[in-house]
Amino acid sequence: MSADAIGTDKQIVKRIVALFGPHRRYVVLTILAVLVGTGLGIVPPFLYEVIIDELVGRKRLGVIGWYSGFTLLAVLLGAAFTLLYGYMSVVMGQRIMCELRDKLYTHLQSMSLKFFTNARTGDIQTRLISDVGGVQNVVSNTITDQLSNIAIVVSTVTAMMLLDWRLATLSIALVPFFAWVGKGVGEYARTVRKGTQEQTSEINSMMQETLSVSGILLSKTAGNQKILSDKFANENKILAGWMIKSSVLQYMFFGMVRLITQFAPTLVYWLAGYLIIAHGDRSLTLGKIVAFTGLQARLFFPMTGLLSAQVEIMSSFALFERIFEYLDMKRDIQDTPDAKPLVPSSIAGHVRFDRVYFKYEDDQPDWTLSDISFSAEAGQLVALVGPSGAGKTTLTYLIPRLYDPDQGSVSLDGIDLRDIKLDSLGAIVGAVTQETYLMHTSIKDNLRVAKPTATDDELVAACKAAAIHEHIAGLPEGYETIVGERGYKLSGGEKQRISIARAILKNPRILILDEATSALDTQSERLIQESLNSLMVGRTTFAIAHRLSTVLSADLILVIDKGRIVESGRHSELLTRQGLYRRLYDEQFKGESVTAG
Repeated sequence: MSADAIGTDKQIVKRIVALFGPHRRYVVLTILAVLVGTGLGIVPPFLYEVIIDELVGRKRLGVIGWYSGFTLLAVLLGAAFTLLYGYMSVVMGQRIMCELRDKLYTHLQSMSLKFFTNARTGDIQTRLISDVGGVQNVVSNTITDQLSNIAIVVSTVTAMMLLDWRLATLSIALVPFFAWVGKGVGEYARTVRKGTQEQTSEINSMMQETLSVSGILLSKTAGNQKILSDKFANENKILAGWMIKSSVLQYMFFGMVRLITQFAPTLVYWLAGYLIIAHGDRSLTLGKIVAFTGLQARLFFPMTGLLSAQVEIMSSFALFERIFEYLDMKRDIQDTPDAKPLVPSSIAGHVRFDRVYFKYEDDQPDWTLSDISFSAEAGQLVALVGPSGAGKTTLTYLIPRLYDPDQGSVSLDGIDLRDIKLDSLGAIVGAVTQETYLMHTSIKDNLRVAKPTATDDELVAACKAAAIHEHIAGLPEGYETIVGERGYKLSGGEKQRISIARAILKNPRILILDEATSALDTQSERLIQESLNSLMVGRTTFAIAHRLSTVLSADLILVIDKGRIVESGRHSELLTRQGLYRRLYDEQFKGESVTAG
């Protein structure tokens, strides 16, 4: 193992130990229970020595009875303390795992949109569920078992030395071989564990992408089920290969351990026979030999546990590495040290872009947005028009800080967005996006995403304003209707109207409409446009639209092409300039008479 790897392992160990910090009380109580339990565990062999020597020697039944009772008491007390520290270790471990899952989930929630566009959902799920679950045994059981095994080994070796140092030396001589086997197996197990988890992540990603409603629709309409099945079969075969390696490794490990533990008593019997017969050693009585072999069995059992735990811990390092990799990812969108919270009711809604440059990747040759400067006054409707891929949606992403500009600044009421608490900004900005996302739950729960404290009357009012209430009320379960995966039980227009109802319910100061009526028929579009017109009153609204008829009355129209603002002004002004806006207008209306309302 390289020096870098050893250094990394030490860091991982420190971080694992740090997980136990908030649970010091449980740690102390568990250690005390382990020490008492293991201490009681070495008592029976000494009692057995007396019992056996009495059986073959003086044959005092009373002594045998008393010592048998003491043995039973020691065994029962040892079992009770074993149960106690087992319970405490499980409770402590589960609390740590709960905290780790919460910490990982919360950290992922705080990551920027860039992270999620680059990561595969299946990989995220694997790390959050499978990887965390994979280290659960280490945190809940293995570490406590290690403490117990170490205590057993130390106490047993001490007891064996007290019985006979020569037999003890022979038994201890086998320990380095145990350690050598465990080290080799553990290093290989780590590789196998990492390969297994990475391949599991690959399969989870494929299943998430192809077995969702969207994925099934794509595969069925494209007619490529056979190709996907073959690809899955190949990935599954690779995973099976890793699982076979893991199982074979486990069988080989325990086979070697079993061989050693069965061979060790033979050596003890040989040495005891040699000392008694060849040297006439009278200190080695039958009771002592039986007691010693009992202790020897007690020694090799925790040694097996130590090696098994060594393999488990070393292989779990691969999982901890994957978990800590996510936890160590820096949030590129976060509050500045001086960021302040803002009360939504105190916001006027003046938004300003000042020489903004932005691109999604550092190595991207061209700017996605270049030299963007404009000012949206409070309460204005700002329309963003232009060809597909011009950068309209990207521009709106900068307002709720889904991304930050690489150069320049975006400000709200004269305050740089980076100096506003993200939680505050989230409450100020609302959006209706072109791709509506609904969770696999009830309509009511989907609406309350925008306002968890909303009353039923508020939900109904928002849905009436979005022209969707009558449809919901006509469903057998009304607002309790489950919408299905990504809302596929609803039509595109119905989903869009629920999304608009959510925005109405949130009542934001800044409103972003990204093709908000694109999935609606003409009648529904007209109804909702009226609702949106009412909603936009007193709010600064940014509306992305390919249908120019929806933005003719905008206070400011920004014409964007190739990441730049090439024209800006009102509808009537832009028509006279004979530029890109006029061309887009002529292409859409082809001579129809359309006037701004």
